[in-house]
Amino acid sequence: MCVAVPAEIISIDGTEAEVNINGARRRASIYLTPEAQIGDYVLLHAGFAIRIIDLAEARATIKLLRDISAASG
Repeated sequence: MCVAVPAEIISIDGTEAEVNINGARRRASIYLTPEAQIGDYVLLHAGFAIRIIDLAEARATIKLLRDISAASG
């Protein structure tokens, strides 16, 4: 099983982006999603943006991950 988390692109430098994941900023590769733009949400897996998602999907996924975390903690 693999898990990808929603991340918002804050800045782009070539094929690298700075992303925001629930308040944490990280560097990520957008090599697999070259059409990604600042402000887009992407699914991030193992440091790679694997797919662009819309805001509604990002919010729903973030809520689901928070609910899972709350139930297990």
